[in-house]
Amino acid sequence: MTTILAIAVGGAIGSVARYGMTVYADYLFGREFPYGIFLTNILGSVVIGVCFVLIVERALVSELWRSILMVGFLGGFTTFSTFSIQSLELLQAGRLLDAAGYIVGSVVLSILGCWIGIMGTRALH
Repeated sequence: MTTILAIAVGGAIGSVARYGMTVYADYLFGREFPYGIFLTNILGSVVIGVCFVLIVERALVSELWRSILMVGFLGGFTTFSTFSIQSLELLQAGRLLDAAGYIVGSVVLSILGCWIGIMGTRALH
C-alpha cells in the first residue's frame, strides 16, 4: 500500500508540474508550437536518466524513491521519460530490431491510435 500511495502522490505532483511547465512555456514562447510538452518530455527524459543511475544502478536511496520519482512523478510529468529509458535499455542490450520496432511503433501507432479515437468518437456524435 505504501508503494501505491507513493506513486499516487508523485503522479499528482508530476501532473501539476507538467501543467505549470506548459503554462509557463506558453507565456514565454507563445502557443504556435507545443513548447511546454516538448520541453517537458526532454527534461523528463534527462531526469529519469539521472534517477536510473542514482536509484537503480547505485542504490543511493531507497527503492521507494523509484516509485515516487520514476513511476509517480515522472509518469505524471511525462510518460515520454519511461519510453526513453525502455528504448535505451533495448539498445544497450543489443536488441536493435526490438528497439527500432518499439520506437517507431510507439510513435506511429500512438499517433494513429489518437487519430482513430478522434475519428471514431466524432462519428458517434
